[in-house]
Amino acid sequence: MTPHLPRRALLGLAGTLTLAATFGAGGAWAQTFPAKPISLIVPFPPGGTTDVLARALGERLSTALSTPVVVENKPGAGATIGADYVAKAKADGHVLLVGAVHHTIATSVYPKLPYDFQKDLAPITTIAMVPNVLVVNASTPVKNVAELQSFLKAKPDKAVFGSNGNGTAQHLIGTQFENLTAINLTHIPYKGSGPMATDLLGGQITMSFDTVTPVLPHIKAGKLRALAVTTARRSAALPDVPTLEEAGLKGFNIGTWFGVLAPAATPKDVVARLNAEMVKIIHSPDFVKRMDEIGAQPIGDKPEEMARQIRDETAKFSTLVKAAKVVIE
Repeated sequence: MTPHLPRRALLGLAGTLTLAATFGAGGAWAQTFPAKPISLIVPFPPGGTTDVLARALGERLSTALSTPVVVENKPGAGATIGADYVAKAKADGHVLLVGAVHHTIATSVYPKLPYDFQKDLAPITTIAMVPNVLVVNASTPVKNVAELQSFLKAKPDKAVFGSNGNGTAQHLIGTQFENLTAINLTHIPYKGSGPMATDLLGGQITMSFDTVTPVLPHIKAGKLRALAVTTARRSAALPDVPTLEEAGLKGFNIGTWFGVLAPAATPKDVVARLNAEMVKIIHSPDFVKRMDEIGAQPIGDKPEEMARQIRDETAKFSTLVKAAKVVIE
């Protein structure tokens, strides 16, 4: 027969059991994860830098975790549709967002976002940093930024640039270019780099400020001409291409980082496991070589470092967005 316990003892026992259950649950997450295939949500169509990086990471992550890692493309609304999908997904580490700098800009550009990028998503690690580059179709009769400005002023109907969506880094870079050159540009937003590159190669748009990765093969093939990179330093993938600042446009220093995030309530030990595995992959010689091939600089940082970057860049781009008066309803 079970002896009668005083009320205080029963309360103490209940507290102990609750505490044990809490720690047990945390340990269980680490021991059982992953329990099913992992989805990497790419908020752009196939073919762009986000997609290329997601597939490079996903292939190796699948081996590391011994589970399928599937890349799913959910494009639209400046990458915010995919971000919203992950923000509202089950927080167990099996649905992840391959996000980018675009999301820190969207916070200011879209006043009615259905999610809070900093509160609803938990950073895991930054995959890589990729410079943006101003490119034109090779048939365009310009060889540098100064000639491009003269060309656009003489032919206003050609002053058309494409981006991979409203509120993305490419959109904001184009707006800054417009402000610094006093040239009125027509902005054509696409759902991603793939469809934009098709129109750029076809002559439907004159120029873009895409990341190096998707346009590099076309530059090497002589179909597109690189005029300048948008970062403060030249790109290792295009060492002979000047920066926009070197070309006379002061104040340009925007590159595009890409990283992985989970729903905010994802268990910390799952985030830690994912970070450890991803960082190991990102720093591996095989992955570094792949990044060199596509003009990307591998990062592989800690969640708190990525969170700080997101916080700082959200504030920086808020200022730039207000100055450029870019608002999308």
